[in-house]
Amino acid sequence: MPSNKNTQGGKTFGLLKEQQRQKLEEINQEYLEDQKYRDEEDLAEKLESLKNKYAEFDLNDQGEIDLMGLKRMMEKLGVPKTHLELKKMIVEVTGGSSNAINYRDFVKMMLGKRSAVLKLVLIFEDKANGATCKPDGPPPKRDIASLP
Repeated sequence: MPSNKNTQGGKTFGLLKEQQRQKLEEINQEYLEDQKYRDEEDLAEKLESLKNKYAEFDLNDQGEIDLMGLKRMMEKLGVPKTHLELKKMIVEVTGGSSNAINYRDFVKMMLGKRSAVLKLVLIFEDKANGATCKPDGPPPKRDIASLP
């Protein structure tokens, strides 16, 4: 980021997030142009969804989800994991090449045929978000006769 700009806190954070989203969008464009993924249904929508999900958990804004970002993701999804389990998940996604999940590895995992633990958790989370278990609004009025 240029040092001659006079930005503070929120503005700087917003600029960093915008730069990160642009980088992720460039990678998405590579996948859209890749012949290997041409048969994928709704590829553009899937990639947009993956980009948003990935950006949400990239805590250090370095373009990768590290151990703490993955821990936060699992806790937010309601599936807390130990550090050892998280490390195993990272090795499973990256193939042991890194201590953090970069966006390319993340997209390959989500679009690939392999069923990684992280992929299963994220798919389950999407399905759970689609079905609302709790009715909206206040509970219906009941009279004394309807009580058990």
